Amino acid sequence: MSAEFQRTPWVDRLSDEDKSFLKRFVLASGSLKAVAEEYGISYPTVRLRLDRLIEKIKIFDSEQVVSEFERQLRAQHIDGKIDHATMKQLLDAHRAEQARLRQELSGDGTRT
Repeated sequence: MSAEFQRTPWVDRLSDEDKSFLKRFVLASGSLKAVAEEYGISYPTVRLRLDRLIEKIKIFDSEQVVSEFERQLRAQHIDGKIDHATMKQLLDAHRAEQARLRQELSGDGTRT
């Protein structure tokens, strides 16, 4: 990683909806029951929402995931917007494209 590269903090990557949920959760002192009552939804639904948020934070904060494309793709999968097979197919295609571009650039420093 270059010194000029600044990683975006995970909290800045969260959607406004995720930030609102996180704020309500903290203000409810971490009580899932209180958050469920406030939203008017079931406890299991709040638990699922929190579990998804935890997974997104892990992805956004991971040093192993360096591609912004991969971060966003994985976040979409966690939110249930992309199924696992589609995510894997897109991720494989992205990685193959990145490898091809690196190979082209390593040849003589120019793209053909």
